[in-house]
Amino acid sequence: MEKEKVQRGSRRADSGFRITVSSKGPVLIFGRPPLAQQFIMPNDRGESWEFAEGEHYSTDDQPTALCRCGASKKKPYCDGSHMRAEWDPRLTASSEGLLEGAETFGGPELKLTDNENFCVFARFCDAGGRVWNLVGISDDADAKTLAVREANMCPGGRLSAWENRTGEPYEPDYAPSLGLIEDPALGVSGGLWVRGGIPVQTQEGMAYEIRNRVVLCRCGASKNKPFCDGSHAAVKFRDGLASEPNGKR
Repeated sequence: MEKEKVQRGSRRADSGFRITVSSKGPVLIFGRPPLAQQFIMPNDRGESWEFAEGEHYSTDDQPTALCRCGASKKKPYCDGSHMRAEWDPRLTASSEGLLEGAETFGGPELKLTDNENFCVFARFCDAGGRVWNLVGISDDADAKTLAVREANMCPGGRLSAWENRTGEPYEPDYAPSLGLIEDPALGVSGGLWVRGGIPVQTQEGMAYEIRNRVVLCRCGASKNKPFCDGSHAAVKFRDGLASEPNGKR
C-alpha cells in the first residue's frame, strides 16, 4: 500500500475508519461511521446556504457496501446491480493532491484555492456575491466572513479559504461521518459526502489524499471516479430515499 498523504488543514481519522472503492462494484465502508441524508437547503433568496439532516442508515455491517453504479434497488446499499447495469466503473481520478491541480485567487486578507475537478455542483459558492469576488474584497470584515463560510460549505473540497497572515487554511471541524447528499432545488440526489479525514483507497491499495471533506460518486456517471463531478445533476439521478429532511414532513 502506498504511503498516505494528508491534505494540509486535514487530519486522518482514527485507524478503524477507512473506505475501499472496489474496482467494479460498491464502496466498502469500515469502522461504522454514522451515515445520514444531508439536504441542501436554501436561504430566503433561494441560494444554497446550509445542510439539513435527514434519515439515518446503518453501517453496522463490516464492511457496509454502498452502491456506486446508481442502479441498486436497495439504495444506499449495494444489491449486486452493478454486475448487470450499463455503467463505467473505471477509477479515472488522479492520485495527486488537491492543491496540485488548483488555481489560486488572491485578496487583501484571504486567498482561495480552487480545483474544479472536485466541483459537486452544490452551489454554496454563489451566495452573497460569489466567493471569488468576496475574496477580492476580504479586507471588508463581512465579505471575509462570508467568503470563509462559502469555501467551507463546499462539500467536495473544491474550494478552500486561506488566511494570508498565517498561511493556514480554514477548515470546518468534522467528525468522521458520511452524508447522502440530496438536492431538492434541482430534484436530484448527489454523491456520498465523506467527512473527517476518512482514508479512501482503491481495491488494489492505491491511497488517495486524505482530506477533511470529499464527495464520492454514487450515480455511476462521474468522469472523475471515484469522486463526484456533478454529473448527477445532468443525469437527473434520484436515489428514491425519503424526500425531505427530518422535521420538515
